[in-house]
Amino acid sequence: MIARSIFIAGKVQGVWFRDWTIQAANAIGVSGWVRNRADSSVEVYAVGEADQVERLIDRLREGSPASRVDSIDVQEAELHPVDGFVRRSTA
Repeated sequence: MIARSIFIAGKVQGVWFRDWTIQAANAIGVSGWVRNRADSSVEVYAVGEADQVERLIDRLREGSPASRVDSIDVQEAELHPVDGFVRRSTA
């Protein structure tokens, strides 16, 4: 199991990006959370097997149909037990 903090910039708020991320994570089998950030980016905390997390990162690079992903920053993160994949409040 690995954990990654992922920061996505571009047109990613107000375009169904968080709900799309939840659906993608659940389909892949990744746990964690997604939230908007005050700087108009989106943050994702993903926990799962390495190949599952990498698949989610690949999907995040593509983005939801209405979004435009300009950049993505992936960082190793401390592993915290998480059950399911949820939306969190804006940071």
